[in-house]
Amino acid sequence: MANMEAFLGKWSLVSSEGFEDYMKELGVGMAMRKMGNMAKPDIIISKNGDTFTVRTESTFKTSEFSFKLDEKFDENTIDGRKTQTLISLNDNNVLTQTQQWDGKETTITRKIDDGKLIVECDFNGVKCTRVYKKL
Repeated sequence: MANMEAFLGKWSLVSSEGFEDYMKELGVGMAMRKMGNMAKPDIIISKNGDTFTVRTESTFKTSEFSFKLDEKFDENTIDGRKTQTLISLNDNNVLTQTQQWDGKETTITRKIDDGKLIVECDFNGVKCTRVYKKL
C-alpha cells in the first residue's frame, strides 16, 4: 500500500551517477552544472495536513516546493525552469514527479529501498540516479 510517511524526514546525498549529463540535457549552463555536481544537498520532506514540502539545502543553493498528491502546481526549479508539475504516489510506494515546460517533460521518481531514498531522473532518455541516506 502507498505510504507517503516513509519519505518524511531529512536525507543526505551519499552517491550520484549521471547528474551532470542529466543537467546538460536539461540545458543547465556549465557553471551551474559544476556547482550542482559538487553540491552534497540535504533533502527535508515534511507534511502539514495533506500538503507536503520538499526542501533541498546545500551550500550552493536552497530551494523548496510544496504540493498535494495528484494536484498540478507551478514549480520554479532550482535551475530556473518554470514548470507545471504533478506528483503521484503509486501502490508500490514510488513517488513520481512529472515536470512539463515549453513542450518538454522530465520525470523524477523517488522510492525507499533498504532504508535509502533513491531518486531517479530521466529526460530524453538521459538518466541519473542519486542515493540519499536518512539522517
